[in-house]
Amino acid sequence: MDRWQSMRIFAEVARHASFAEAARRLHMSAPAVTRAVATLEEHIGTRLLVRSTRSVKLTEPGARYYADCQRILADIAEAEATAAGSFATPSGTLTVTAPAMFGRMYVLPVLTEYLDRYPQVVGRTLFVDRPVNLIEEGVDLAVRIGHLADSALVATRVGSSRMVVVGAPDYLRQHGTPTSPEDLRRFRIAASTAAWASPEWQFANDARVRIEPAMLCNTNDAAINAALAGWGLTRVLDYQVGAALADGRLQILLEDHEPPAFPIHVLHTGGSHAPAKVRAFIDLAVAKLRTSRLQAREGPHP
Repeated sequence: MDRWQSMRIFAEVARHASFAEAARRLHMSAPAVTRAVATLEEHIGTRLLVRSTRSVKLTEPGARYYADCQRILADIAEAEATAAGSFATPSGTLTVTAPAMFGRMYVLPVLTEYLDRYPQVVGRTLFVDRPVNLIEEGVDLAVRIGHLADSALVATRVGSSRMVVVGAPDYLRQHGTPTSPEDLRRFRIAASTAAWASPEWQFANDARVRIEPAMLCNTNDAAINAALAGWGLTRVLDYQVGAALADGRLQILLEDHEPPAFPIHVLHTGGSHAPAKVRAFIDLAVAKLRTSRLQAREGPHP
């Protein structure tokens, strides 16, 4: 079996974390797929996959090799398309991940427009409030809010978002308005564990206030709805309450004490060797997100 075919088989196993699923998609027998991966590992001289009765996982060298395989296989596919006299057209399945609310509010509209433009692509979303390993979970692109750790991923900044304390006008008329972070201790708080799991809220100049919420919500939506109902104050990212701020249902508090804004990036693997389906989505997503409300000011403390 040639090296290209072995790489293709390995990449399919890694993508689906399953020898049986890879065999089904490649129209091969499961033993043939297993032999191909074993031969590849023997040739390379290292274990690429850890197998158990319940799962198949990439080793650290396997994860790096998988990323290289994706790039090489994409190059081969585009070279063949060019040699045949056609340009690479986005096709296949595109998987995009983002935080749950951000994905629903900002990424989904981009994805639907993208799929209208490129009907040969099938879209798949993974909108979750947890870090997603793009390689291990077979994800093509990610939108992330926050400062990035060093990695091999290619990042393009598209905006920023501020962590804001908000309350409804009726609640503020009845209970007053906090003028410093320490004042929050005397207000009723609905805290979102999805937004901030720590009992301490950090403000500008590394000031920290320990909050004792009257309600702990496991979703941002619940905490925001409590604030909208005039039940108390909450703290979320500004994009999550953009509509309520615009029409006056919520007000931002302690604006002069806000910490620095969080950057928002689109990330992917592969760099300039990314498949056409990925490059086309990046172009559209960057253009759309950079012209959205995500370009709001980043607060008084850069």
